[in-house]
Amino acid sequence: MANAITLRKTYSTLLDEAYKLASLTAVLDGPNDLAQEGANANEILIPKMSMSGLADYDKQTGYALGDVTLDYETKKCDYDRGRMFTVDAMDNIESAGIAFGRLSGEFLRTQVVPELDTWRLAKYAGYASGNNVVTGAIADGKAGIAAIRAGKTAIKNAEAKTETCYLFISTTLKGMIDDLDTTASKKAMEDWAGVIEVPASRFFDKVTLTKTGAGGFATTGGKAIDFLIVDKNAAIQYQKHTVSKIITPEQNQTADAWKFGYRTVGIAEAKDNKKVAIYVHKAGE
Repeated sequence: MANAITLRKTYSTLLDEAYKLASLTAVLDGPNDLAQEGANANEILIPKMSMSGLADYDKQTGYALGDVTLDYETKKCDYDRGRMFTVDAMDNIESAGIAFGRLSGEFLRTQVVPELDTWRLAKYAGYASGNNVVTGAIADGKAGIAAIRAGKTAIKNAEAKTETCYLFISTTLKGMIDDLDTTASKKAMEDWAGVIEVPASRFFDKVTLTKTGAGGFATTGGKAIDFLIVDKNAAIQYQKHTVSKIITPEQNQTADAWKFGYRTVGIAEAKDNKKVAIYVHKAGE
């Protein structure tokens, strides 16, 4: 049992490190210190404040009375995925940590992180609305700069700071802008909290998570995204990696094998009063 506990800790640490290294969207991770646990286990409460604006000061009556209201919006963790792996005892006679360490690292890199990034980016793209959603073909780097400049202007007009916004940009568009190698092209990549290049396979406005079988996800029916701007202050993003089970060969009643369970539960939402700080440009025909 002690060996299993040690493995569980090692396994959790390894997965967390692999996630942070491989994930493109991890930069938006919380936590929000003001968030509270909801009534249900899969819910969190996010504070939302509203207040009165300025009014005229009256020399006779003094200050106009104002109101401040602190409400909490309920958000649900709608991402709950898992998988159980089996490693034969003879295949891993030396150490379960080594064999499964390789397996889990590859699993994180090729399955978990691509799915999680794709799901999160699609979710954030869905929160952009109105003039913050643009669809159209970007023919070259110059057009790309103009499109990003328009996005930056929209973010600033929403009174959000680009210094807290991340620019997620497709590999193709980033390449076209880099090829210009001009002052304008370099300026387009400045003033952001970070510029993150996203491979085409992870950048769609719609994703469907496969519930059973081989698992994974599909982007059928989704439009490719050229770039996405997300203010970290607008994102509600939490992810917990939990090893639900580690079963030793001695405990395994059905096979002479180690069993390792992986489960991840999380949320990727946007604060209701900060969705204006999300901007998406989708590829056109």
